[in-house]
Amino acid sequence: MRLTKHTDYALRVLMFAACNPDRSVSTAEIGEAFAISTHHLTKVVHRLGKEGFIVLKRGRTGGLRLATTPDQIRIGEVVRRTEPDFHAVECFDRESNTCALVPRCALIAPLRKAMEAFVEELDRYTLADVVGPRRAPEYLRLLGRR
Repeated sequence: MRLTKHTDYALRVLMFAACNPDRSVSTAEIGEAFAISTHHLTKVVHRLGKEGFIVLKRGRTGGLRLATTPDQIRIGEVVRRTEPDFHAVECFDRESNTCALVPRCALIAPLRKAMEAFVEELDRYTLADVVGPRRAPEYLRLLGRR
């Protein structure tokens, strides 16, 4: 299983916001901290706002904040909502599939179960589990923010 950069960046945005609960953070600040193009982050931030994970405020004093507490944001849910598809193999995509074995393939079910298990495992963790009060200062230090 490999997540897209979009999902990877979404998780980083949420982690950065969770490390700064007392203030709004800017897309430019996140981009600088992770060396990610602001152009890419803008799309990610828009999606996170649309999905209800963050609250966006425009303008000079704008930025983004988590829409809820970190313990309410499940990592698996973030992945489900930001990952465009879970087509681990071609046959998962009915429109582009060319494999002749699909009608009788015994590999499809185990692969689907593995994909489901992957996201279910991520559902066991919240943003608070991966950031938490002890980790936030260390993350900010590693990102050169404190």
